[in-house]
Amino acid sequence: MSYKIGVDGGGTKTECMLLDGAGKMVAAHVGAGCNPSVVGPVQATSILTAAITSARAEAATHFTATHGRAPDPATLISATLLCMAGHRSFWAEVANGLKDFGRVMTTDDSLPVLELATAGRAGLVLHSGTGSFVAARAPDGSVHYAGGMGWRFGDPGSGYDLGRRAVARGLLELQGWAAPSRLGPAVRAHVQLDETADAGLVTRNYYQHAEPNRHIAALAPTVLRLAAEHDPAAAEIVFTSSGELLDFAVSVAAKLFSAAALPPLNAGLSGAILTNPVVYEALVARSPFALTPIAETPIEGVRRMLLRL
Repeated sequence: MSYKIGVDGGGTKTECMLLDGAGKMVAAHVGAGCNPSVVGPVQATSILTAAITSARAEAATHFTATHGRAPDPATLISATLLCMAGHRSFWAEVANGLKDFGRVMTTDDSLPVLELATAGRAGLVLHSGTGSFVAARAPDGSVHYAGGMGWRFGDPGSGYDLGRRAVARGLLELQGWAAPSRLGPAVRAHVQLDETADAGLVTRNYYQHAEPNRHIAALAPTVLRLAAEHDPAAAEIVFTSSGELLDFAVSVAAKLFSAAALPPLNAGLSGAILTNPVVYEALVARSPFALTPIAETPIEGVRRMLLRL
């Protein structure tokens, strides 16, 4: 019996799974994010290595318990699939240095959600987490990645973008230059300050945070809740930000597919923001193609890709 290892390595977390010869998941591991652009190449490599080494150890234990003898390390793992955030050449170099992990393949972390959306067929997926991106498979089978520039440069529809817009609006409210809404108090409460704190103190708290991208993105669930409760300022932020991501996806589709192919196109929405009922309903109302919410997490896409190897 040989095993396969699959990894979904993003900026927020690293998920690793071990499948046995029948495709059953034997073990799972969740660690910190391993995007080298965020944590640096040394830390990224360390996080990945720890995850897959743990999976290989689980495989050896499972094999011994199943067969009553120790496995051959050289043949224990038949394949390892790394779906990683960050530069492709970096992860290709890391993969080349891995030993006793079978055939090691690297690809973008966008492929698992594209697999969930299209099952290997032509189509596209919009994904939103801390960041956002669009991934597509053209009619000729080529795979394309669009957006995903990271929190410093935009990523509309992402948790960070919702949080960033909410903080900006909330601070203007606290300064007295924007009409009061529930965003002002929410932004202040997010940094655990009471109602006496002014805009300057709130601003300083956000700027001095050790992980501003994650801290600001953590405000997104509150923004979504306020939008669902019909707060006009929150609703405007949610609809504008997610609408920009949809507009971008439509422009990507227009370049890859004919106009006649757009209405029946396979298009998925992935991530808690885009599958939120408020966001989903707003996007469906303005999309030129059908949108299907994806319930599964990206690691399930990795599993399906492993099964097709």
